[in-house]
Amino acid sequence: MKLFTLSRLAALALGATYLTNCNQPGVTSETKEAAASGTLASYFENPETGVQDGNVRVIPISTPKGKFKVWTKQFGNNPKIKVLLLNGGPGATHEYFECFENFLPKEGIEFIYYDQLGCGNSDNPKDTAMWSLPRYVEEVEQVRQALKLDNTNFYLLGHSWGGILAAEYAFKYQQNLKGLIISNMMMSIPAYNKYADEVLAPQLKPEVLAEIRQIEAKKDFDNPRYMALLEPNFYAEHLCRLPQLPEPAARSFSKQNHSLYVTMQGPSEFGASGKLVNWNRVPDLPKLSVPVLSIGGKYDTMDPAHMRMIAQKVQRGNALICPQGSHLSMYDDQQTYFKGLLTFLKAVDAGTVKPGAEL
Repeated sequence: MKLFTLSRLAALALGATYLTNCNQPGVTSETKEAAASGTLASYFENPETGVQDGNVRVIPISTPKGKFKVWTKQFGNNPKIKVLLLNGGPGATHEYFECFENFLPKEGIEFIYYDQLGCGNSDNPKDTAMWSLPRYVEEVEQVRQALKLDNTNFYLLGHSWGGILAAEYAFKYQQNLKGLIISNMMMSIPAYNKYADEVLAPQLKPEVLAEIRQIEAKKDFDNPRYMALLEPNFYAEHLCRLPQLPEPAARSFSKQNHSLYVTMQGPSEFGASGKLVNWNRVPDLPKLSVPVLSIGGKYDTMDPAHMRMIAQKVQRGNALICPQGSHLSMYDDQQTYFKGLLTFLKAVDAGTVKPGAEL
């Protein structure tokens, strides 16, 4: 659930190589061939009328504190498969999902970027009372209605914190969904904390762990030494295993809403201590009848065994564990991640999901 802190992100962003999109989606040989055969004939049709703005739509939402606006952007056009992306953090932005542009368009899959309230291009009320899981669920429902998504086409993909939000939305509104993807997120914060304490922490050098625990005991989280210890010893192993954080991810995390992150997650990098500390939906997983894909990484901050278990407990679940992946498996094990995701989306669309399968 945890993402990179701003101190590390600033350094990473300065050193990141900008990933230009020289090979734009839709111009690969596969896409040209598919378009020629008519399979993608309508994918790049423009649904906009009037002034063209790149299919951006700013949606007004109602909250207990008044009305605000959230930002969305549609990529592609597929009346049967529309994937709404929920970013992690909490408090990051849609931008780290930009790698999806290299994989989904050539398969004709529509996806929708979306910055949650307090994130990225959306309004930021700067009010911690607004950082609430139930309120975010109602926000997603308002976005769904505004975009006219329904159970004939609506797939919800949540990564990290977005996975919690996606699951919570499904528990209340699964009748609106065609498919659910929970990416790199466990369904129990107490279990997540236990995994961090009993499995990941002991992998650190004893002297490193001892110093981290001393800083945590003093709640001295602004101490630069804290991040200096975590960055090479924890982040590089379990958050993103690439030598350099990809530019879209660095750009996204550098904009993270720290207030939202700390309120929901808490300041500790070894587990949650914010509003989500007691969140646990494992007992409710059998209630999910919508097709579910649970994605994890072997080196994730989340327990891969737990993420396999999610797929077993829901009624129609598949698991995808990326053998080279960490928390950002969509970057450090891309081929596995997107092959599995696309397989699931197509299986749901075709009605051929095999419950309990591992992709």
